[in-house]
Amino acid sequence: MKKKAKPAPKKKTAASNNDKALREHLVYLLKGGGAHVHFMDAVEGFPEAKRGAFVAGLPHTGWQLLEHARIAQWDILEFSRNPKHVSPGFPEGYWPKTPGPPGEAAWEKSVEAFQRDLQEMINLVKDPKTDLYAKIPPGDGQTILREALLVADHNAYHLGQLVDLRRALGAWPQQ
Repeated sequence: MKKKAKPAPKKKTAASNNDKALREHLVYLLKGGGAHVHFMDAVEGFPEAKRGAFVAGLPHTGWQLLEHARIAQWDILEFSRNPKHVSPGFPEGYWPKTPGPPGEAAWEKSVEAFQRDLQEMINLVKDPKTDLYAKIPPGDGQTILREALLVADHNAYHLGQLVDLRRALGAWPQQ
């Protein structure tokens, strides 16, 4: 009886190395790497009494920025993985109705949902079965790559606003 030959180990190609590197870079960016603020650095320790406070010259409260970032990230994630997803109306569906959280637990619930959805987007990007370049149905040309970059960009913008707001409120730990 002949022995079966073992299959040759698969060679890593430049394309597979590039794909792995791209996914790693996207995850780094989504997590707030480099020049971007990390999500928890922006929200942790935000004084409860100041979460609904406006500051002269700044258009939003901490609650509005947190909820807007959460809603937009959730919408982008669902669009990326669910072809039947229906986005909220724009712009009213992307902003909370009140300047402050409606209850004590709302802030923490929003923080947890943001973190969960961010991790889901990271998981989607990390999954080698996810084609980062395939067009997302029923979109008009969007790809997972584009949506991951959009999440990172949108989060960076609004988390930067949150840091500015905290500084203006005297609530930034590094002051």
